[in-house]
Parts: sequence; structure tokens; C-alpha cells
Amino acid sequence: MGAMTSTDEARQALETQQTVEITTTGRRSGEPRRIETWRYRAAGRYWLTGSPGARDWYANMLADPRFTLHLKNQDLAVRGRPVTDPDERARVFAEIVPTLDWAESLESWLAGSPLMEILFD
Repeated sequence: MGAMTSTDEARQALETQQTVEITTTGRRSGEPRRIETWRYRAAGRYWLTGSPGARDWYANMLADPRFTLHLKNQDLAVRGRPVTDPDERARVFAEIVPTLDWAESLESWLAGSPLMEILFD
């Protein structure tokens, strides 16, 4: 896969692709774990989340925040930042959840959904 020459190019690529794949490191096995998921945009930044419930990818990133973000033409070494602050979670989810016609209530997302910011190092 091609290497990115700048964070701006990486962000531009991420902007055009909502469905992404990520590879985390298994918190118990130490093995790579690759899944398909959606990236979200809110507050001018990029996020990983999902409907309320436990997620292996989130638990893996809590143990090791480094992961690979796979886009169509490149693989990016990035880092996840877990968002646990209630005010920040409220701001981000208030922007994401109303755009999802299948989403449960905002309150259910605030109470039970993982939220990880994608950071470009």
C-alpha cells in the first residue's frame, strides 16, 4: 500500500471514505484483529463509535491505542484516544447520532457506546 506524504492527504482520503477497516492488537492474544467499521466526523475531527454495547476493537485500543486505519489506497498508522469525559461525549454524539436514521436515542449512545477519536501522529 502507498505511504501518505502528509496528514492533510490522510485527512482528505478519510473524508471521502466512511466505511473503513481497522486493525487493532488483540488485548489478550497480541494478534492483529481486522474489522470493517464506519468512521464518523464531528467537531471537525474523526471518530470510531457504534451502537450501544461492548466492542472488542474498543477494548483492544484501551490496552494498546495504536492501530492501522485501512483506506482504499493506503494504510495509516494512527492512534485512538478514548473519550470518557461526559461533556465531550455529549458534544460529539449530539453531532453524530441525529445523522443516523437507524440510531437509538442519544441518551442510549451517551450511556453505552464506545467513542474513540482517530489521531494522526
